[in-house]
Amino acid sequence: MAATERVRKLKWLCRRGMKELDILLERFVIENEVLLAQGAWPELESMLETEDDILWDWFQNPDAPSTGPYGDLLKKISRGPG
Repeated sequence: MAATERVRKLKWLCRRGMKELDILLERFVIENEVLLAQGAWPELESMLETEDDILWDWFQNPDAPSTGPYGDLLKKISRGPG
């Protein structure tokens, strides 16, 4: 998958049914576009397959055992820039 195609796909997958998730996820993709184009955070695609209510619960408690391999990524997204 071409780098720009990956970023385009991620931007599309970040469009959710919950405005709060839209804001968190879209900001993360925009701010990390270069790194994502280079293949960073490969688990992001599979995390975005999760239903909105579950994903929102994970953002509320990223240390919960149910977050599985996504805990660090959830924290990074929640922290925002920096």
